[in-house]
Amino acid sequence: MRHLPTPPTRRRVVGSLAAVLLCAAGLAAPAVARDTQDPDTARTTAVDGPRLPDGLALTPPMGFNNWNATHCRADFDESMVKGIADIFVAKGLKGAGYEYVNLDDCWALPQRDANGKLVPDPKRFPGGIKAVADYVHSKGLKLGIYTSAGTKTCNTAGFPGALGHERSDAQQFADWGVDYLKYDNCNNQGVDAKKRYIAMRDALKAASQTTGRPIVYSICEWGENKPWEWAADVGHLWRTTGDISDNWGSMLSIMKKNLPLAQHAGPGRWNDPDMLEVGNGGMTDTEYRTHFSMWSIMAAPLLIGSDLRKVSPQTFDILGNKEVIAVDQDPLGKQGRVVSAESGRWVVAKEMKDGSRAVALFNETGSAKTISTTTRAVGLPAADGYTLRDLWKHESYNVADTISATVPAHGTVLVRVTADDTWQDKPPAVDVGAGHDPLVEAGKAEKVLTKVTNRGSTDARDVRVALTGPSGWRVKATSPTRAPALRTGGILGTSWQVTAPRDAKPGTYTLGLKASHRAPGGGRVQLELPLTAQVVVAPPAGESALSGLPWLSATNGWGPAEKDTSNGESDAGDGNPITIGGKVYAKGLGVHAESGVEYYAGGACEKLTAQVGVDDEKLLQGTVAFQVWADGKLAASTGVLTNADPARALSADVSGAEVVRLVVTDGGDGIDSDHADWAEPVLGC
Repeated sequence: MRHLPTPPTRRRVVGSLAAVLLCAAGLAAPAVARDTQDPDTARTTAVDGPRLPDGLALTPPMGFNNWNATHCRADFDESMVKGIADIFVAKGLKGAGYEYVNLDDCWALPQRDANGKLVPDPKRFPGGIKAVADYVHSKGLKLGIYTSAGTKTCNTAGFPGALGHERSDAQQFADWGVDYLKYDNCNNQGVDAKKRYIAMRDALKAASQTTGRPIVYSICEWGENKPWEWAADVGHLWRTTGDISDNWGSMLSIMKKNLPLAQHAGPGRWNDPDMLEVGNGGMTDTEYRTHFSMWSIMAAPLLIGSDLRKVSPQTFDILGNKEVIAVDQDPLGKQGRVVSAESGRWVVAKEMKDGSRAVALFNETGSAKTISTTTRAVGLPAADGYTLRDLWKHESYNVADTISATVPAHGTVLVRVTADDTWQDKPPAVDVGAGHDPLVEAGKAEKVLTKVTNRGSTDARDVRVALTGPSGWRVKATSPTRAPALRTGGILGTSWQVTAPRDAKPGTYTLGLKASHRAPGGGRVQLELPLTAQVVVAPPAGESALSGLPWLSATNGWGPAEKDTSNGESDAGDGNPITIGGKVYAKGLGVHAESGVEYYAGGACEKLTAQVGVDDEKLLQGTVAFQVWADGKLAASTGVLTNADPARALSADVSGAEVVRLVVTDGGDGIDSDHADWAEPVLGC
């Protein structure tokens, strides 16, 4: 279920609690048999190729939707929509493949007219929807619109939904020139999901026959009824999760739910993990590149969710990367599959029509990690060498049988690997990395190990490495920094002493790790990896409440993790007193599965204790599981807990650990409304 009673994963309040419970009842209703339909459309998800016989969405739809940027604010209007269409053309996004300019909720008046027709808001759209569609079409683009498979849409104002009005509304959309419909799930009055979505499918088909205008059909029921199992002959794409929000934890949680569904995707039938947040400001550019890379390798719809009139040049660089877009839009239509996932190191590979493989090396963790796989593991044939194309650097290399890179925290290296005859013309792929992002106590020397590794099929010659720090830091090499040559698999390992000034303030600092080697033509290939050094303070002796200590990092499935309150909703500081099983706790951490909070223990602590459970503010059934990790090793865990369980005592031996990590998973049920509390967590040092 969604976050309730105010459902932030919908971003819009459904209405009264009664309306929410009706919606919940509908979502829990048993499935019914498919209604009567043409034999041509009665296919199963096991069949390759498009499922609806209309040839639409043979690659994942690309375009724009206003909701993530504007919600229902007044700046969502005709001027904005036309401005986005203009930017698509002027900034080359149309040329990169972006096609749909989609309106979300709040475009209509709250009431239908005397004939039961929908009425566009005259303040927002004084010329009406058809005039906007005509303008968008004049740019060679297409227009999308939104409504709900219920009596009202998801906004608190309660704009008219299409339940019971499917034929009339679909005809209006087609008459206006609409090319894409997003069909939401609020206020559905308990009507079976399949029936509601099939009714609109049939209405769109009928409207298309009368107007000659085909409409792409986006099913937005949040994955509650597993549409990937039944919707391939109903819509062209279906949401697999609740709504995304503009933070790392939300994006990560949604990605993890969508990745296992690869078998259900293909031309005309796409898993939809929700719109892009790239450019909205809640993540770093590194995280946004990961967002865009992973959506592309998952063959997800690419719907821009930022106001392009206001974003940075870096946002356009990310959204306009044609080499990454080509991975998403590959006509074979395969969704990438997980090759490996261990300790936050992910390898996802996607088969491409030309026989190459797109490979994402994704680092979930908060420090740089080396991530590796083999050409065989990703499905490439045996060969003497391969060409590897880095899709963010736009550079090509040769590789032997190992695909590897040191990936920054929260980063993704996205490559395309081909068994071809041109690999010998490329320089060898060389990876530069470090054992870890250093944690440094001010005034104390910290040992840092770096590696330069040749992953190519040819020698890397005259290899050099350098490490630099901020002003006032001392960085000293204590082993060689040069090698005349590295054969395939060869490593130049260098040890460094890194010392932060005694007056360095706690926080993050950048170390510059650079390497180079001589290219076949005589020039030098330059490599660079920024390392994040964190100046930390050892916890005090004795027992300390974790909520009173600074954390190293925190990721959370919805909004920020909170100190001494529950998670609440998406804004910082909006939680309530931590309450588990009716008991209120003054101290603790309020999180939302999936989440992870890290603390520096400095090797001086022995034990962590807490009372853990699902917060009482969660209304509907879900599951969570709590874990404590010490330097990457599981130190303690609970079984699966629900909101019917009292707080569970948890104790973990963290003796000698430098980093302690508190993790909450969703317990395996896939429900994304799991508010969880670490009540009275205490670290003993």
